Amino acid sequence: MGKLEGKVAVITAATSGMALATAKLFVEEGAYVYITGRRQETLDKAVKEIGRNVTGVQGDAAVLADLDRLYDTVKREKGKIDVLFASAGDGVFATIGNVTEEGFDKTFDLNVRGTLFTVQKALPLFNDGGSIFLNGSIAGSKGIPSFGVYSASKAAVRSFARTWLLELKDRNIRVNVLSPGTIDTPILDQFGSEGKEAFKANIPLGRMGRPEEIATAALFLASSDSSFVNGIELFVDGGTAQI
Repeated sequence: MGKLEGKVAVITAATSGMALATAKLFVEEGAYVYITGRRQETLDKAVKEIGRNVTGVQGDAAVLADLDRLYDTVKREKGKIDVLFASAGDGVFATIGNVTEEGFDKTFDLNVRGTLFTVQKALPLFNDGGSIFLNGSIAGSKGIPSFGVYSASKAAVRSFARTWLLELKDRNIRVNVLSPGTIDTPILDQFGSEGKEAFKANIPLGRMGRPEEIATAALFLASSDSSFVNGIELFVDGGTAQI
């Protein structure tokens, strides 16, 4: 029997990379998974790749009507949620002198506002004793030039978890943060081989992480293996946040 046998999980922005790897592993471990993505074509491809026990719902986590449609689908088909991975997030490089109002609003709308309402709108369907974890980043704990707005948004996400675990304690719903370091996903291809080598040089383990390594950490937070783990920020970063 899998670690998530009979569970219903929701993973936002799970059409590629870390969240897609997590969705695949959750299905292998017995869960039925709902995933979201902004583009229908990419979403359909991810659903096909996962193969079974999955439903894709097109939507943007920053758009509240899209979240309503997601949870209406879950309510109609399964009627409950046991695990939520609020994974949707994005950011752009900009020094303080180059930050624009549009760029700031876009980052905070998705990373902070989107995370808040992704969790809030899930709660009426959530089983007591369930697990919520939020997509953080080592950027929320480190100073990274040109990434100040993104880093601040992830620090806000970390703060949410500290508050929500107290607000949800009577329902025994655990709230944690999963904070990746540099993970070898297609989004890094834009930096080329030299850029990737530079990333590796800053990681104590001397290599980038793999999406599957995020997925196994997510499985830990989702399953009963972490039944006494609440409010932590789990860094999966090869040690980068510790130096």
